[in-house]
Amino acid sequence: MIESHPFATLQQITAGYIVSRCLHVVADLGVADVLDETPRTAAELATLLDVHPGALGRVLALLSAHGVFEARQDRFCHSPASRLLLSDHPQSMRAFVQMFGLPVYWTVYGDMAYSVRTGTPALEKVVPDGWWAYLAQHPRESDIFSAAMANKSHAQVAGVIAAYDFSGFELVGDIGGGLGHLLHAIIASTPTTQGILFDLPHVIEQATTVSSARLRLQAGDFFSDTLPSCDAYVLMEIIHDWGDEEAAAILEAVRRAAPPNAKLLLIETLVPDDPGPDWSKVLDIAMMALLGGSQRTRRQYQALFNKTGFDFCREIDTGAGISIIEAVAVR
Repeated sequence: MIESHPFATLQQITAGYIVSRCLHVVADLGVADVLDETPRTAAELATLLDVHPGALGRVLALLSAHGVFEARQDRFCHSPASRLLLSDHPQSMRAFVQMFGLPVYWTVYGDMAYSVRTGTPALEKVVPDGWWAYLAQHPRESDIFSAAMANKSHAQVAGVIAAYDFSGFELVGDIGGGLGHLLHAIIASTPTTQGILFDLPHVIEQATTVSSARLRLQAGDFFSDTLPSCDAYVLMEIIHDWGDEEAAAILEAVRRAAPPNAKLLLIETLVPDDPGPDWSKVLDIAMMALLGGSQRTRRQYQALFNKTGFDFCREIDTGAGISIIEAVAVR
């Protein structure tokens, strides 16, 4: 790997948010959706979008230099990355990009110094009622957030199903499973397995359409209510939302409900031991600033298991940017 000049390193990082902001803007505008398979000029695209042609052209030139769209003389066409901004792409990332461009995110990260000084989420200063209350009061942002989580989960869920054999479980509990995307995929892939989707009451109300003879719904709060007794428990990107104390409380609730030898499957993006750049380290800062949670290393998960009645078994890389951390309930 060729090292860049220290000045260039600081220069690129300092102004990096300009590139990401341009990406947010084109995702919001829907540029990818109006760009078909015929290369178009910035003026042609601007006419379709009712924006300034010169300004759009400059934004697209910058993004093309970073691999999002491709510049061909005076025209632009799709690149593999820009295709993921298409609303109807099977692995669309448009809503995910829009989510990171929401004004509340920019305000939170603008107050990053608050998190560094206090160790608490900057969101507490920006939105005192908390993230989930904010979403409940802002329908557009809530819709973008939900779509972003669904976009992201499509590839990840497929990776989980391909990487792990669920056929040995009679009953799988999806704890904090939202609208049931993962659990539905699990039972669809294993005809003999049944599932219980456990989440907060208002979430379960929205998930009624996924219930079936093999998928039951149970409303509750994992901090205060009894969890179902299952052969296996899956928690997909739940633990990273919380600090160590709350994370341990969630795992202890699972252990109280779990019969001996029940499997615990945490599906999370792990922080590697490699000190180099990694998406997990960016996500870790997002968790710190927004929710007070954190991305963890495998050793940190092992320490949580030791405190809460589980033995670590193995880590499985799904190949979809997320891992399965398997543990078993101690007798």
